[in-house]
Amino acid sequence: MALITKKRLIRLAKGFFPALCRPDDAWALARLAPDEAELFRAMDVRDREHNVAVAKQLLERWPEAPDCAVRAALIHDSGKAVRPYNVWERIFTALFEQWAPDVEPYPPRRGLAGAWQVRKHHPRYAADRISDPCVAEIVRRHHSGGPEWAEKLHRVDRDY
Repeated sequence: MALITKKRLIRLAKGFFPALCRPDDAWALARLAPDEAELFRAMDVRDREHNVAVAKQLLERWPEAPDCAVRAALIHDSGKAVRPYNVWERIFTALFEQWAPDVEPYPPRRGLAGAWQVRKHHPRYAADRISDPCVAEIVRRHHSGGPEWAEKLHRVDRDY
C-alpha cells in the first residue's frame, strides 16, 4: 500500500473541497495542442491541478523532457472525465485498488462498476482521444510501463 504523504493528504482534502484547487491553467494551455487543450479543460479542477503539478515536477526532474512527455503529463488523467467520478468513488477505488474486480473498459457502466472502469481504464480512455501518437502512447502506458517517458511519468505521478 502506498505511503500516506503530506502531498496525498492535501490532495485528499482538496478532493472534498475543490474550491481550494488552483491549477495553473494558463501554463498548461500554452503548451497543449488545441485538441489536447479541450481534453484538459474537460477535466475536473482537482485533476487539472494534479496534472499541472505532475508536469512541472517532470520538468524539474528531467529538464530535457520532450514536449510530448510534458503534454502527456498535462492530460494523463483526462480519461477520468468520461463520466462523473465523484469524490467517494475516487477514494473508495483508490483505497481498494489492489482488490479491484476485473472490469472490461466497454460498455460503460453505472455506479461502482463504472467507477472501477474509470480507475482502471482512464489511461486508455484518454489515449483514445489524443491525436498525437507520441502523447497518446505515453498516456496509454503511464500505469502499465513501456516507453521511457511513460515510465518517468508514472514515477512522478505516483508521488502525487
